[in-house]
Formats: sequence, C-alpha cells, structure tokens
Amino acid sequence: MLIVTTNDLPGYKITRVIGEVNGLTVRTRNVGAQIGASFKALGGGELRGLTKQLHEAREEALTRLKEAGEAVGANAVLAMRYDSNELAGTFQEILAYGTAVVAEPAP
Repeated sequence: MLIVTTNDLPGYKITRVIGEVNGLTVRTRNVGAQIGASFKALGGGELRGLTKQLHEAREEALTRLKEAGEAVGANAVLAMRYDSNELAGTFQEILAYGTAVVAEPAP
C-alpha cells in the first residue's frame, strides 16, 4: 500500500478513485507521563513521554488508514493528512485520512 501526501503519484496512472478513507484512534494520556510532563513543564523542554505517546497514536492511525484502504480495494492513498483534537482535556484524537485509489505503473 502506497500512502503519500501528494495529490498525484509520479510514475503511476490512477485507474480508479474509490474515495475518502480514514484511520482514527483516541487515546488517554498515561498517568506517569502526565505527572512527568507536569514537572517538566516547570523547567521547560521536550515532554518525551507525551511525544512517544503521540508518535504511537499517529502510527496506529496510519495503520488503520492502510487497513481501511485495503478493505475497499485500494492499493494507494493519496493526499494523506493528519488531524488531531483534544477531547475533554484528557483524551487525544488522531485522524489519518486521504483518498483511496487504484494505481498502476505508468507505461
């Protein structure tokens, strides 16, 4: 499965546009990471525990996007983007979305 942020796929011909697909995950912050982040916020610097959690959430959303594309018969997703929101001050929503297509190598 090719997943790209571009609107086209150089070297490929789009033979079918299937439509939008997405992968969503909602996570809560780890209590330990949250406590560590509170202390770190006093002195400044990177919040490594939260950075790690957000990276994992993005990877999970991307995996779910890939699965959604495969489920509808796509072999590529174009114009992939991420969106994120905080819910109730405790939960983090990460959404990966794009356009599912069937692409063949250009002659």
